[in-house]
Order: sequence, then C-alpha cells, then structure tokens
Amino acid sequence: MPLQLINTNVEILAPVGSYESLQAAINAGANSIYFGVEQLNMRTRSSRSFEISDIKKVVSICKVNGLKAYLTLNTVMYEHDMQLLKSILKEAKNEGIHAVIAADFSVIEYCSQLGIPLHISTQANVSNIESVKFFSRYADVVVLARELTLQQIDSISKEIKRQQIKGPAGALIKIELFVHGALCMAISGKCYLSLHTQNASANRGACVQNCRRQYIVKDIEHEQELLIDNEYIMSPKDLCTIDILDQLIASGVDVLKIEGRSKGAEYVQIVTTCYREALASIRNGTYSADKIINWKLAMSKVYNRGFWEGYFLGRRLGEWTNNSGSAALEKKVYVGKGSKYYSKIGIGEFEIESGSIKMGDMLMITGPACGMVKERMSKLRVNGIETNVAVKGDKISFPFATKVTANNKLYKIVNSNNE
Repeated sequence: MPLQLINTNVEILAPVGSYESLQAAINAGANSIYFGVEQLNMRTRSSRSFEISDIKKVVSICKVNGLKAYLTLNTVMYEHDMQLLKSILKEAKNEGIHAVIAADFSVIEYCSQLGIPLHISTQANVSNIESVKFFSRYADVVVLARELTLQQIDSISKEIKRQQIKGPAGALIKIELFVHGALCMAISGKCYLSLHTQNASANRGACVQNCRRQYIVKDIEHEQELLIDNEYIMSPKDLCTIDILDQLIASGVDVLKIEGRSKGAEYVQIVTTCYREALASIRNGTYSADKIINWKLAMSKVYNRGFWEGYFLGRRLGEWTNNSGSAALEKKVYVGKGSKYYSKIGIGEFEIESGSIKMGDMLMITGPACGMVKERMSKLRVNGIETNVAVKGDKISFPFATKVTANNKLYKIVNSNNE
C-alpha cells in the first residue's frame, strides 16, 4: 500500500484489567490503555475491576510512560448508580484522565458538565454518519459498531472529512474500531440472554456467558433432540484482523482497539505487540503473508476461541467455536510466587508452591513491575545449588531485571494437549 494512504497517527489501544496487564501494555508499545473501576463497566463479573482509588495510580503510570489512559464507564446506568458515577468522574477529572468511554447519556451529560473528554462506546451502536454528527457535540472519538463492513467504515470516514465533522476539542472526529478479541452474538454486545436466564445483565457487566455453551434443539411434538453441527451456535470465534489490517487502516480507522480486560498479562503483551509490529510493517512497506502467519501463530498461543475476521469483509454469517473454552495452543500452569530479590546482583528468587519444574522448561513470570516475562530454564539453581529439577517447597533463583515480590506469579508454559 502506498505510504501516502497510511494514517501515520493510528493509535493502538490495549485492554488493562490489572497492574500486571498495564505493565504488559507498556512493554508491548501500546499508545493508550482502557480500564474500568468498581461495577460500572462491562467487565465487572469477568475480571477484578480497579477501584476509584486506583485511578490516580493508573493515570500516573500512563503519563510517566507516555500513554493515554481511558476510563471505561460503558454499562447501562440506573438511578442508584448516580452517586457512584459522580464520585468516579470527579476523581477521573481531578487526576487528568485522558477520556471516558461511555454510551449511557447520563455519563455523556456529566462528562460534558465536567469538561472530561469523551469517547462514544461501541454499545451505542453507531452505524451511520448522522449518528456520528449527533455524538460529535459531546465526543472526539466514536467507536463504531462491530457489525459494519470496510465499505461502510470507509464511507463514514470520508463523510467525516468531507463534512468536516469536529468534536469538542476542535479536531475531526476520530474513528475507533475493535480489531481483536472476543465477539458477542448480540449487536455490539447488547445481549439479554444472561438477564433472561440468570437475572444477570450483560449490559451491567454481569454476563454469565451462557451463549458460550453447547445447546440441543428439541422437537417438542416428537421429543427428538438435535445437537446442531456439534458447534456452539451462539458463541462466535474471536475477532482477528491482523491479516486485513492494511485494509482497515485504508478505510480511515484512527484507533485500533484490542478487547481483553479480563485476560492475563501474557495475552495483553503478545497481542498488543503483534498489532504494533503489523502497523509498523504497513507503514514501512514490509507487511507480508509470512509475517501474518507468524503473528497469528504467536496470538494463537494465548487465550482465544479461534480466529475469524468478523463482518468487515461483508460476511453474511459468522464463524462459531467448537468448544466452550480456550483454543490456545499453550497454557500456563501456576507453580509458585516471588519470595525475594537480590538487587545488587539482579537475582530473583521464587518459591515453588505447586507441581515441579525442570531444566529446559519455559517459565512465565507476571507482576506489576515486569508485566509479563518468559524465561527458559537453561540453568536451574534450587536452594542455591545447581540441579535439574525443582519441586514443591523448593526455592529457585535466576537473573531478573525487575524487583521480585510476592505479587510476582510464576507459571510453567506447556502445550495445551499436555497436562
């Protein structure tokens, strides 16, 4: 693709659900991160949200590292949420949050009153230029609906430029798109199945993901049961656009958003790294099929339900998963935690709490200071002595670049078909 067609200011937006994931996003070279606090975000049930008191620290870490921090407040808001909402927004304003992501008009109104920059969430299902114009009164960035095709996105992008549609900050409205991660069977995630069956509203961040299960269709009259194609017919595969990323960029996208605030630091770091590298390769003209294969292989090793490119190419039907869990080629097995750090010599010590490790194993360490680091055990020191195996109760040590504390978790990476 000719360089002049590339928007050189495209932003990579990474998901953050923990301080480990925040550092992982920094390690991976993200331009910005998004996170939720308390129960007013769409990942309340599936991940441990940050608290109001964390806003200051998260924003501070982002500013020190040159990232933008966006606060997600994208649930449906009830009357009893208003006091908490105001408290969150007041703290976000005081700490200089870069923007709030929202769809509920109460959040939009309060952000407008407080002068907090706003991004319109995909929950608003923005699918046409008139909707963009409406929200431009309040927001500088619009996350378009996930069901749009590249042609539709391109048309909206061109109309923004032709009509010079600007947001409150005075710049042209930016288009943001989800480019990777979990998809929902419902329109832009607006699902009521969980509410109907479990009284747990997905639109309040409490989805029980019953769409991810296998279902049987039963003929009531004849009591015949059918298992439909052995597929999970309401559970789509994960979105993956790395092999059409050049087309997405050409359609006028400004922000590439990665789903996954409930996923681990390894997911955040690997997926963000792949999309950053792909974007760089598009810019410098080295984007190729061989690189795409390698990126998809790397991303297939962390949590996923299989990949497809979504509706961007105009597909009439989606692709469905054939199992209820992850299709990742690798899995992490918890083996221990950090116990001590010898700062003068840069050695980290970890205590084995479960299972065993041996020479040659691939270990993964996660923590607030390191994000995610992988180490292959080419030399194993157990209780200060070089050996081949470490078991429960042993302490292992090896060179490590950041301070090791009990917050560091130690995992062994194994093939998914191995126990």
